[in-house]
Amino acid sequence: MRKYIIISAMLMLSIGVNGWDIFGVYKNEPPQECSGVDITAEDLTLEDLTAVAICNNPALSADYMALKAKEAALGAAKSGYLPSIEVNGEGSLKGEMEEDKDSVQNEPYSAGVALSWLIYDFGGRSSNIKLNKAYLTSAEHAYDASLQETVLKVHSAYLRVLGAQASLESAQSTMKTYRKSFEESSKRYELGMVSLVDKLQAKTTYEQSVLSVTEAENTLKQNEGNLAVLLNLPPDTPLKLKKMSADDAVIELESGNDIKELMNFALKNRPEIKQKQSDVDAGKAGITSARSSGLPSLSAVAQGSYDDNWKRDLPYKRGSSVGLKLSWPIFSGFNTSYSVSKAKYEYEQSKENLEDTKISVLNEVWSYYQNYNTAVKSYEISKQILATAEENERVAFRYYEVGKIDILNLLMANSQLADARQGLVNAFYGLLISKADLYRAIGRF
Repeated sequence: MRKYIIISAMLMLSIGVNGWDIFGVYKNEPPQECSGVDITAEDLTLEDLTAVAICNNPALSADYMALKAKEAALGAAKSGYLPSIEVNGEGSLKGEMEEDKDSVQNEPYSAGVALSWLIYDFGGRSSNIKLNKAYLTSAEHAYDASLQETVLKVHSAYLRVLGAQASLESAQSTMKTYRKSFEESSKRYELGMVSLVDKLQAKTTYEQSVLSVTEAENTLKQNEGNLAVLLNLPPDTPLKLKKMSADDAVIELESGNDIKELMNFALKNRPEIKQKQSDVDAGKAGITSARSSGLPSLSAVAQGSYDDNWKRDLPYKRGSSVGLKLSWPIFSGFNTSYSVSKAKYEYEQSKENLEDTKISVLNEVWSYYQNYNTAVKSYEISKQILATAEENERVAFRYYEVGKIDILNLLMANSQLADARQGLVNAFYGLLISKADLYRAIGRF
């Protein structure tokens, strides 16, 4: 009975250990920021939307699971420093019959315990741990990169919704402008001051402006649906967003405008570069790990066994042994040699990938920096164009009222004002999107 208790206890211990984090590798926690966000509230900020997206995005959750898998792999690598215990047992029913004798039935069983503890392996375990640490670090940076990409997508979708709202307001203002021109032309036609052509031309442009409002409403609905889907919500989920003010703090960069500083910041902070650096570290550790597979290892071993044949003349047998075990793979079909070569090539490949990523990141920063500067200039020019177009439209309408210009000149002024309104909307939100792209390029949230 005591044997069964010992064996059962060892099995329970093995099951329990499998559920423990005795090496403390599970350090990354899932995001918790979305717990207090009410998605039905009014004036949802960008921070609110980002928090919900981080918690609900399935692609980001998949990257997090990959990160946890790497943590578990590191724990498995560290377990190589602990001894291994194996319990085995066997039971059978045997029958024997000899000539001129009665049959004899035996019910033998046996049980054994084997312990093995690797003492020295020329750095194999340590290099394996370094390898898995590098893999874990790489997974952490990959998760950070996915996190930043999710933030950028939400940021851009948020700005597109606000831009679509502003475009709708612009289209509605344009519709009112064309309606005023149509009403004025209709009044002058009734008084016999202009021909029917004036009235029809004004009516046509007014009806076209009504169509533009309908199209702007559709664009807004599409962008609202895209934002909701990014939050892993149904596309028809109503979202009431807080608008952004067009002040200098929203437009200007917080980290300065020096391109050299931005590039250096990107080289230090872009998670993709950190991930590639971790791959280089993993490749270096992989060479040591491959070499150690062809080196000897020394282990302490101990065994204990119990056999019982249920015979009175030989009821049971017990055995035990303790010693050291030396293993040395003298020849493995050149497997070790090729494995080391493979690890070296992968190490060199990882270094080239790192340099390629650095160049790509620098190019991204340069391109988005130029886009941002162009967007700033476009926004400033668009404000001036709108001011001029508004004044031109006011003058043109007064001139049309007194008969100094015809309907074509008035409608042209209306069209220029409509373009200027929409141009300012596009310039402002295009500027904010280019700023978000630049921040993502340098590795900022």
